[in-house]
Amino acid sequence: MAVKRGIFVAPFDELYEPRLLAELAAQAEANGFDGFFLWDHVNYREPVRAVADPWIAMSAIACATERIRIGPLVTPLSRRRIQKLARETVTLDHLSGGRLTLGVGLGSDRNNELEPFGEVVDPRQRAQLLDDGLQQLTSFWSGGFEPLPLQQPRIPIWVAGRWPKRAPLRRAARFDGFFPIELETPDQLAQLVKELHDLRPGSEHCDVIVTNPPATDPGPWEAAGATWCLTGFERTPREADVRAAIAAG
Repeated sequence: MAVKRGIFVAPFDELYEPRLLAELAAQAEANGFDGFFLWDHVNYREPVRAVADPWIAMSAIACATERIRIGPLVTPLSRRRIQKLARETVTLDHLSGGRLTLGVGLGSDRNNELEPFGEVVDPRQRAQLLDDGLQQLTSFWSGGFEPLPLQQPRIPIWVAGRWPKRAPLRRAARFDGFFPIELETPDQLAQLVKELHDLRPGSEHCDVIVTNPPATDPGPWEAAGATWCLTGFERTPREADVRAAIAAG
């Protein structure tokens, strides 16, 4: 099965407007991309100034598209009320016709969105809150709340982690995908894919997602085991650059 292609953007500054993001996602769908994913932040470090809510933006994207997969990359569960996230994810799953993927992770203490708002900063505590939150979330999806998600047995969950830390990889092996951060080469990817497969024996599928700058050849990454290759942009994305990457297909 050929590697899937997606666009991965921060809804910041030039791209804070939900209507613009929906337009870009529709263009990406028309040009054959398989997904359109957004960063999930409530604040960010300089030079970023304007930040959009990704969940409102994804609702606009869901209504403007029919086929592509959408989702946040990534939502830190430690700063979310899990019951509210459960309602949001299921509602967006229905709105999109079953096209939501939920990316989750620890988040970062470098972006002025934890301590200033009274959120947990300690990474071990955030890791425990992530694991507890995943357990609660999947319980809500399994019948704790109604309606159930359209996607069964659950909305796909991709777990992010900074390679070569192994705890996120072990967490990802329990779910549906691994999104390695700060990965530099296809050789590193091949190593983590082997470890991931060792943690998940058998034929059960687990996505491996990489992000690279525009015009990166996906071939070496696909050969190393990537199932998704995302075209990513820096924390101050330019509309013209995103449009050019989408036009290039």
